[in-house]
Amino acid sequence: MKKVWISDLKDRVGQTVELEGWVYNSRSSGKVKFLLVRDGTGMCQCVYFKGECEEKAFEVFEQATQESLVKVTGVVRAEPRSPGGFEISARALEVVHSAKDYPISPKEHGTDFLMNNRHLWLRSKRQVAILHIRHEIINAIRDFFDGRGFTLIDAPIFTPSACEGTSTLFETQYFDTKAYLSQSGQLYMEAAAAALGKVYCFGPTFRAEKSKTRRHLIEFWMVEPEVAFNDLYDNMELAEQFVEYVVQRTLTNRADELKSLERNIDALKNVKAPFPRIHYQEAAQMILKENPQFKVGDDFGGTDETIVSSKFDRPLFVHHYPAAVKAFYMKEDPNEEGASMSCDLLATEGYGEIIGGGQREDNLDILLKKIKEHGLKEADFDWFLDLRRYGTFPHSGFGLGVERTVAWICGLPHVRETIPFPRLYGRSYP
Repeated sequence: MKKVWISDLKDRVGQTVELEGWVYNSRSSGKVKFLLVRDGTGMCQCVYFKGECEEKAFEVFEQATQESLVKVTGVVRAEPRSPGGFEISARALEVVHSAKDYPISPKEHGTDFLMNNRHLWLRSKRQVAILHIRHEIINAIRDFFDGRGFTLIDAPIFTPSACEGTSTLFETQYFDTKAYLSQSGQLYMEAAAAALGKVYCFGPTFRAEKSKTRRHLIEFWMVEPEVAFNDLYDNMELAEQFVEYVVQRTLTNRADELKSLERNIDALKNVKAPFPRIHYQEAAQMILKENPQFKVGDDFGGTDETIVSSKFDRPLFVHHYPAAVKAFYMKEDPNEEGASMSCDLLATEGYGEIIGGGQREDNLDILLKKIKEHGLKEADFDWFLDLRRYGTFPHSGFGLGVERTVAWICGLPHVRETIPFPRLYGRSYP
């Protein structure tokens, strides 16, 4: 007898099959019993009619508790009202393992309880939908860059120096010296761009931020493209094409999952290039009208980003942030003193920044000055400075945070549901 996955049932109508899976739910109604079984590829209703199935199936049915492992034998039939549009007219039932007192019952649970049981919470319908969407987004990211001539470069996790500021570094012992968990692969992508032109890295990054906002994780995934000879404006064009592709593909391929999350996709349908582009100073004036406490020259907080993004019907770029609030490697605009050739992409519906990037400083003397101004050790960046000593070139890039993007596309209130096992300030279990 053919063992099948639930996702293959559409090709097995009328056939007798054996299905293995976990009990998601069960119910009885007189002479008929129902098992809702999941196997990771989908869910299937299995129906047992007294007199039409083995007597043993009725006898062991009560052992098939939530999350018990079962084997179901029966005939596949089309049923539009069932999950996936198919169900099994079951003949036999084997309870391989009977789970007792499964902690996550079909009722409301608090956040701490669910986070402590994240390893089990993943099995819920909502979390499965989110993880399918995350998978789609990650595949779309790779396909976008791979299909446009980019080369994937793996950046190191252990780094000798800071990239995004020394206050958020995780320090670790590296034999007889110190090393740090990577905040970004960007500096290494700059080196790779000099060799390969168009490159990207995709992996975990770490920020030791003591923040408990809905947008922050301690460990998160970033994709970071870097392109030789691109300026700030080329960079924004690449970013908008990229985000449009990822969003529209996800809407097409994961419509069922988005529907199960009850996501209103109207705003997402409008994520199409070109995106509005506004100068930092213009955005600052928008903020001041609703937040008089904001100081022009400061970086934007989450509330400030929401004020600005609420004025537009699609994601928008804010560019030319003050150089003082950006990293040492960001190029200053030679035509606008104190303004950096930087850009952030703000998502719709109050989700804020999902992309940060810009044009890199390619002048050796200016970069040396910036390193000193930021209180960094020149020796730590000697290899990075070689990129300016030997064939310096204009180049730009950006980083997109996967978890913030998943939260936005799924319409989630917090990033803790966007990654299988989130690491948050004060939480590293399970």
